[in-house]
Amino acid sequence: MIDLHTHSLFSDGELIPSELARRFEAAGYRALAITDHGDSSNLELIIPKLLLFCEQVNRQGGIKVIPGIELTYVPPAAIPELVSRSRKLGAKLVLVHGESIVEPVAPGTNRMAIEASVDILAHPGLISEEEVLLAKQHSVYLELTSRKGHSLTNGHVAKLAQKIGAPLILNSDAHAPGDIWPVDHLQEIVMGAGLEQEDFQKIMKNAEQIVQQCLGLRE
Repeated sequence: MIDLHTHSLFSDGELIPSELARRFEAAGYRALAITDHGDSSNLELIIPKLLLFCEQVNRQGGIKVIPGIELTYVPPAAIPELVSRSRKLGAKLVLVHGESIVEPVAPGTNRMAIEASVDILAHPGLISEEEVLLAKQHSVYLELTSRKGHSLTNGHVAKLAQKIGAPLILNSDAHAPGDIWPVDHLQEIVMGAGLEQEDFQKIMKNAEQIVQQCLGLRE
């Protein structure tokens, strides 16, 4: 299994990257991305450190770790520049903290993130049908999540994505050991969002494709 949205002590997670990776590995995962919260103040602090860590871990075998970033509470107009900056610094996966219904993210964040062609729009809340269509056009993955209040809109996101054909991904948004979902229960999140087993398999395939691209295993 794969998780592409997690947090370490470099932002508001509880664990250093080594423990985060080991706990996911022990739980049965074979790849994860560390995507700490970032904005214009800290990209240069977080991304190079994660790059170094991931290079060391990935040489050792075992779980594969991808260096990423989750642009969070960034003014919508600043998102395109920060996405570009993150990638130039070496982030292999760029997420934007979407308009979750349980946090005061600025309106317009979802749309600007999609137009900037981020890799994953995290917990996009009550995303509009127009934005989901745009996500399909820009090949932006929309996140289903096991994370507390963010998961309240999984059904809405899944319904629109299924209707329009936008790509979905499943992540934990883990901040602490208790957020690491057992692999044999991951399908329950997808089923709880109103989808079927075949949808779960497609979501898992999406995650695999992202990992291969990030690790340079395919064009």
